[in-house]
Amino acid sequence: MVTIALTYSAEVEAARANGAPIVALESTIITHGMPYPQNVATAARVEAEIRAAGAVPATIAVMGGNLHIGLSEAELQSLGQAQNVAKLSRADLAACVATGGTGATTVAATMICARLAGIEVFATGGIGGVHRGAELSFDISADLAELAQTAVTVVAAGAKAILDLPKTLEYLETQGVPVIAYGQDDFPAFWSRSSGLKAPLRMDSAAQIAAAHRMRAAFGLPGGQLVANPIPHAAEIPRAEIMPVVEQALAEAEAQGIAAKAVTPFLLQRIFELTEGRSLHSNIELVLNNARLGAAIAAELAKQR
Repeated sequence: MVTIALTYSAEVEAARANGAPIVALESTIITHGMPYPQNVATAARVEAEIRAAGAVPATIAVMGGNLHIGLSEAELQSLGQAQNVAKLSRADLAACVATGGTGATTVAATMICARLAGIEVFATGGIGGVHRGAELSFDISADLAELAQTAVTVVAAGAKAILDLPKTLEYLETQGVPVIAYGQDDFPAFWSRSSGLKAPLRMDSAAQIAAAHRMRAAFGLPGGQLVANPIPHAAEIPRAEIMPVVEQALAEAEAQGIAAKAVTPFLLQRIFELTEGRSLHSNIELVLNNARLGAAIAAELAKQR
């Protein structure tokens, strides 16, 4: 029988032995999010925020066919400069490991790997969701189905504003995924604190979120929780300001015939250009904010363990 060999960083191995809180991190932000060396510097900042909050970061990636749970500084540098890195989701994660490839994990793949490693909390930027026009294209992110079946609490700044947010919330409700707004009633929309939509649930402390995670396990319910953590006020691009930019980028993508997996990278790059880099600054700040909340939830789960 084939078994999956997990390669733990020394820091994560020690945390596992000591029962210390651990927060999983994805690696596509390193390989597909921004250029070197800014990608590595940002990843290091996110890891430092988690350590400062009393938890241990575990950046997840496949390197040379090895599934890494936590990366050393040298491995982080290597991944940050690697070329032709696969972007891994549920569909291609196993194939990448089996063929000795190198790949960065998306939200869905990171959840799968975190679950294998016994890590209960994952902090990211924003989840994927139902794309505009999905009733024709059937373009729905694998992140949503993963939340319905993999028992990891995911901290994100809501879903990206380029998506169809009402349909994204409907899909999550259908799949039985708890969507918890942290500290407010509105569902946040990545760069903006409010999407104009009410979140199904609200919780105001990491302890409440951790207790809900444990209670789902007690009920035997599959799947995780989505914690929608609004971007800090100082870094926000208000909805009234960002949405005209999003609509312009969407119109340009349609006019240029950009479709399928090419859509999201095009839109994010175009929004970066139209906001003169402000969207990337906001993106970094919201990831740091999510890392801090993820560490607090992981600490509460460690207490309750």
